[in-house]
Amino acid sequence: MKQVIHPDALRSWLDWQRSKGHKVGFVPTMGALHEGHAQLVRQARAENDVVAVSIFVNPTQFNDQQDLINYPRTLEADSQLLASAGCDILFAPGVSEMYPDGLKEEPLPVALLGLDTLMEGALRPGHFMGVMQVVNKLFEAVGPCRAYFGQKDFQQLAIVRRMTAELELPVTIVPCPIVREPDGLAMSSRNRRLQPHERAVAPLLYQALQLAQSLWAGHEAAEIEHRAAEFLSREPLFGLEYFQIVDVDTLQPVAPGQKKNAVACIAARLGVIRLIDNAVLG
Repeated sequence: MKQVIHPDALRSWLDWQRSKGHKVGFVPTMGALHEGHAQLVRQARAENDVVAVSIFVNPTQFNDQQDLINYPRTLEADSQLLASAGCDILFAPGVSEMYPDGLKEEPLPVALLGLDTLMEGALRPGHFMGVMQVVNKLFEAVGPCRAYFGQKDFQQLAIVRRMTAELELPVTIVPCPIVREPDGLAMSSRNRRLQPHERAVAPLLYQALQLAQSLWAGHEAAEIEHRAAEFLSREPLFGLEYFQIVDVDTLQPVAPGQKKNAVACIAARLGVIRLIDNAVLG
């Protein structure tokens, strides 16, 4: 597996591969990789000739600087996982390579149509601007490709899709299913920071989503949201931030009686760790 740190080196190598007629699959990550990331790489491997993966902990999308400082960085272990999953080239830049002019706001001309105004957007102002900023930089470094994103970050996926379409980038966004632990907890780099007693109750997050799925056919969204919140409130370790049922395409609250194209999204704090998850309904 080849490893580079400069965007120009990555683009040059991938352009060379494309000149030979090879299709490129790209998996952007922030490292601290797990089986969920490995599944993304394997899917990219199966559907393309060349697979590129990036590892970059992007400062501009963190609202909490302590969260940025504490984010796990495990490059050696990550490299081993990527090599075994089928990665051809690892792009692992530093901040100076990604932001040579320094960290600054670079708003993109993208009309998000409200995709960024609720859930994560309401709680983390500026987060999605940082996400779009770095994803656009990564797409520029990679060039024409299929890009693989996990559906756990459902709102991020919707915004990246919108950005890609608005900017007419030569990138096809490929959504990939959530990968879960045997007890249902969505795999996340943050899970490793949970204390043992917190990890023991963490699957309740997914159980709240399963409750919503079981109630969906016969109940309105507002009642389901209330009952899911009530269910989670029985565990005092959890601090629920939101449980919202929204339209899959617009991410706005579903209309009364709407039973198609809906997704339940949840975010909660467990100790100092913030977890998110979602489940499509119906």
